[in-house]
Parts: sequence; structure tokens; C-alpha cells
Amino acid sequence: MKTLPAIMSCALFAALAQAQTFVTYEEFGAAGDGKTDDQAAIVAAHAAANQKRLPVKAGDGKTYYIGRGAKVAVIKTDVDFGTAKFVIDDRELDNIRAPIFHVEPSARPFAIKGVDKLSRGQENLGVALPGLCLVEVQNSNVKQYIRYGRNQNKGSPKKEVFLADRTGTVSPQTPIIWEYEKVTGITARPIDGETLTLKGGIFTTIANRAESKYNYHGRGIKIERSNVRVQGLRHEVTDEGDHGAPYSGFISVSYCANVTVSNCTFTAHKTYSTIGSAGEPVSMGSYDLSANNSVNISYIGCRQTTDINDRRYWGLFGSNYCKNLLYDDCVFSRFDAHMGVANATVRNSTLGHMGINAIGFGTFLVENTTVRSGNFFNLRSDYGSTWDGEFIVRNCTFVPANGRSATGTLVNGSITDWHDFGYTCRMPRRIVFDGLKIDDSHHPEKYSGPNIFGQFSKKNIAPGYVEKYPYHLTEEVVLRNVKTASGKELITSPNRYLFRNVKIVRE
Repeated sequence: MKTLPAIMSCALFAALAQAQTFVTYEEFGAAGDGKTDDQAAIVAAHAAANQKRLPVKAGDGKTYYIGRGAKVAVIKTDVDFGTAKFVIDDRELDNIRAPIFHVEPSARPFAIKGVDKLSRGQENLGVALPGLCLVEVQNSNVKQYIRYGRNQNKGSPKKEVFLADRTGTVSPQTPIIWEYEKVTGITARPIDGETLTLKGGIFTTIANRAESKYNYHGRGIKIERSNVRVQGLRHEVTDEGDHGAPYSGFISVSYCANVTVSNCTFTAHKTYSTIGSAGEPVSMGSYDLSANNSVNISYIGCRQTTDINDRRYWGLFGSNYCKNLLYDDCVFSRFDAHMGVANATVRNSTLGHMGINAIGFGTFLVENTTVRSGNFFNLRSDYGSTWDGEFIVRNCTFVPANGRSATGTLVNGSITDWHDFGYTCRMPRRIVFDGLKIDDSHHPEKYSGPNIFGQFSKKNIAPGYVEKYPYHLTEEVVLRNVKTASGKELITSPNRYLFRNVKIVRE
């Protein structure tokens, strides 16, 4: 029989448990001393928080060391990392691709039945869904993005993602952009309605020392849940040597919608050299931010610790198969869309030595932004230098090569008309520069002025020449209130003959 004090102790414990408002890492044995490996405690804390549906709060002033283990902390509730520090040691790992944290959705993806084909711009799937979903459609019989150059490959299956509601109606903000004569797979991922928030935290990665080859490390925060906010986080990188394997992104967003990363600080990784698939040396990309197969992803008020103009460091951000990407008030070394983006916006930002690199669809809007690269836009030549849509630039500044002696080009790329990329390649149908200041004061000798278009082709294209894979040029360029520091007029292109029929409107 229990005594009265024992009964009171049990009642008190039950009351305290019932009144618990958050979970801490210390409850599960975390030392937070910067030396003891706290990974197991962190994993356990989040598992308990998910079960109890409680947020997690890190200990302010604590330093949590995370070692080589491959266990993943699954996040399904809000997290306040506060002022805590996390040291992520990547020098020896059990699994290089296992993230530290995985923000998971509440529902599993499922296959959609009864959809055999889809058309570009189709407004309804013809089937009902349980609610708003991110839909991925694929035709594995058709290959696209057949990469050319030193990192050449055999392409990827034709695919894309878009939003559809319970009636099967496709969101007009994420339209279907390809024709699918045959659908070999179509998957729906239900959208979580409530917003999950991660905030605070100072994360430091002790860089890996692996061989410099394409063996991407994924030790960070993987987000696969829709409606997520990341606020006030800081990520730093230390101990980078003269070699190392690349990273796929400390914050890696994939297969989700409506993710906002705001007021965060990131770090660009060193650029290393490796041997590409063509057997020749290449510079190897490494990222601190990545977005793949996702829609409505925003980066707002973010910065990087490394100099955006320091060419020793690779560009901070890379993406594939996304729709509606946004930079607002960001200072990054570059924007990059590899395997296509549909609609992108950069506003109130500054971009460094790698500038804007993209291929894709729809409208690329740039407003109130400074670009300090050799090109304002670079259409990626390894994917066909293609953009099916328009470029609109308003009230921007272009500082070619960050003020070093350079001519500067507004739109650059390359015509590779002997290679099949898996789609018809074209330049933006219309390009508008409305209010542009070009700081070309540090120009080379015998300078004639900046270029609207780059060379694009070194071939002597003569009348009667027929390309194996035609490339469609821009139809119209509008230059409104465009001024150069040198006082020189813009030149259409060094390749005057190629662009002879492009309409240039100067206002």
C-alpha cells in the first residue's frame, strides 16, 4: 500500500507531465558540452516530441556535438534552436547522405490512378484527390536535360511537379509545362495545412576530407514537408582543406511546397577540381542551399559569410525541377537553376561573381537588384541555353565582373545545335530591361561598349545553313532608360550576323 507522500509524488509527477509544454535534448541525456556526442539524445528527443505533439527547445548557451553516426532526427513539430550551437563533424562518417534533421510530412505519398496522359496547360487531372497535393508526373520513356560538356550524361526522365486541389484542378500558378503522351508514373503528396517553424541555432560543419569527386554529402536539414518556415538560422563551415567531397545543401528542400527561409546566414564551400564524366578536369559544385522538385520556395533577407565576389568559393544555391523560386533581400554569390525552373523572381538583392544562371520557362523577373558577374543572365550551355518565356528587368545595376576590366554581357549562352538536349532550345521570346545602370567605367582598351547578347556561336552561320537541332532566337529586346557609365551604346552582339533579325527597341 502506497503512503501518502508516495501518492502525492505520483500525482505531482503526473501533473508536471501533463503540464509539459516542450521537449528538451537534456531530458534524453544530451550533455551540450561540445565534446560528448549528443546525436542519439537529439534523435530521441524529437521522436518523443513527435509522439506527444510538443515543440522542441534547445538549451540556450549549449553546444551539441554531432559525430559520425547515421541516425536521423525526424522533425514533425516546431523547433526553437535558440542560441544553441551545433557542431557537425563530417571528417569520418557512417553514411554521407544521412541528414542530421529530416522535416517529414504527416501523410505518405500515394499513386494516382486513372491518368494516362497529360497536356501542356491542362487545367484538370480528371480525378479527385483527398485535398491539396503536390503532384509529380513522369514519362520514363522520354529523356530530357541530356547534359552536354565535361559533365555530360544521358539525361533524366521527363517529369515535373505542380499543385492540384481536391477536385483535380491544377493551380494556375504551377501549370503543367510539358506534353505527356504517356504517363508512366504520377504521385500525389498531401500538403500539410499548418505551418511548421524552425528558428534560431548556430550550426558549424567541420568539413569532410574525402576525395574530391562527385560523392555528395547531405549532412544538414532535409525538408520534405510543405508549409515550413526556417528563421534566423546560421550555418558556418570550418576546416576546409585542399580537397574534399561536395555538399548537396545544408538546407535541402525537396518534394514540397511553400517553404520560406528568412533572415538566415549561410556559407559557400570551397571550389575543388575533379574529373568529369567526359574524362576532363572540371570545377566541382558544392551547395549550402538546394531546392528540388518543389514549388513556391522563398529565400528572404538571407546572407552568406563568405565574400560573394571571391571566386575561390562555389555558388551558394542550386535547384532542379522547381516552380516559383524567389530571392528577396538576399546577398548571395549566385542564383542557379540546373534542370529547369518555371518562373523565378530576384528582387532587392545583390548577386556576386556567379550571377544568374538558369534555364527554364515562364517569367524571370529581376527588380531593384545589383549583379556583379561577367553576365547579367547566363543561360546554361550544358542544358541548351534555353528559356521558354521572357526576361523582365526593372531598376537594376550591372557591374560587369565586379568592376574589373571587362566588357559585360546582358544575356550570354551557347548554341550547341549538334546535340539533342531532349527538347527544343530557345532564347527568351522577349527581353525587357527597364531602368538599368551599367557600371562599365573600368573597361578595357579599344572598348566599344557592353553587349546585349554574347557570341552564342563561333560558327560562320551563312545563308542556307541548317542546324540539326534548331535554336530559336529572341524576337524582341526592349531597352528603356538603360545607361552606361562609359557613355557607350550597347552593342547587339559580337556575332552581329546571328542576331541581325532580332528587333531592338531603344526608348
